[in-house]
Amino acid sequence: MKLIKLGAAVLNQTPLDWDGNLANIRTAIKMARDENVSMLCLPELCITGYGCEDAFLSPGTQKMASDVLTELIPDTQGMVVSVGLPVFHQKGLFNAAALVVDAQLVGLTAKRHLAGDGLHYEPRWFKPWPEGKRSVASVAGVEVPIGDLYFDIGGVGVGFEICEDAWVANRPGSWLATQAVDVILNPSASHFAFDKKDVRERFVIEGSRAFGV
Repeated sequence: MKLIKLGAAVLNQTPLDWDGNLANIRTAIKMARDENVSMLCLPELCITGYGCEDAFLSPGTQKMASDVLTELIPDTQGMVVSVGLPVFHQKGLFNAAALVVDAQLVGLTAKRHLAGDGLHYEPRWFKPWPEGKRSVASVAGVEVPIGDLYFDIGGVGVGFEICEDAWVANRPGSWLATQAVDVILNPSASHFAFDKKDVRERFVIEGSRAFGV
């Protein structure tokens, strides 16, 4: 595998603040480019903000998220960037990570395991993506693959575990590791909780050791 520089951005996003969220994402991409980052992982649902609640179900929210992604795509020239957004597909709403490569949307991975405990109500708005299923969706004006996917980016295998996906026993990383994937991105978002950062960091480190990525 060739040497790549990975970056992860932590963004202070506000639900439905389209202009502010877009500006934060663009700033993160610019900062990553200035640091010669070649692959940047942005947070889960970073276009809309994580806490949109029932507004996720609005067709206007879904369309605006797609429109913002369309605006962002040219900013990724010369980079690989993952961007989180809700995607409506085949009569269901999915929590997805879009992978944009050198200003081209190449596909979307959809979250398989939804957070539904404590303060989390993801199953109220989203459907879990079925394991192993792949489809084609129209997003940001193009037809792209969506589902339980991994990507070959210039000889580098890239897969996703979206937040809760990494917190379950049957996590996607177990399968991705058998597919010779080199990088597993973990875009995450959550409500505030004490010490959760440390727990999340431990999950990612343990997964990296277990899967050899």
